[in-house]
Amino acid sequence: MIKVVNVVFIFIFIFSNANAKIIKPSNNIKPFEVVEIQLNGLKKNNKPSKDNGIIQTWEFAHPNNKKYTGPLERFKKMIKGNSYSMLLDHVEHKITEKFISNDVATYEVIVLDFEKKYFKFKWQVEKYNKDGPLKDCWLTTVVSQPVPYGSAI
Repeated sequence: MIKVVNVVFIFIFIFSNANAKIIKPSNNIKPFEVVEIQLNGLKKNNKPSKDNGIIQTWEFAHPNNKKYTGPLERFKKMIKGNSYSMLLDHVEHKITEKFISNDVATYEVIVLDFEKKYFKFKWQVEKYNKDGPLKDCWLTTVVSQPVPYGSAI
């Protein structure tokens, strides 16, 4: 009986971890896709596991940002705070490119939160230029404070 329980537990553990796959930065992920990956994660923050969307967003944070917003537990508190909580479990988002160069891309992001209120953000990603595993990866350097943008009917 204990062996059966252990096998079931191991199966559940492996299955739940397989579904919680976090996308890692890669130099073939385009800047728009970085923003989309982060927003899609935040849109379904607790699926398939608690704070999976925040963890996904953290993966694409530029190392310089992580110095100020990290470690991860501190970043989670920041996202769940008043300034950014509207990103969690939002209903929809729209990303509009505002500027792009070889190493910087800026987007306007409009988010409809779960209370049917719109918020606007400036979302900037930069290509990481130092040697190492993040070389040439696009990573988030700026997410502005939200600007209220009205409500949905």
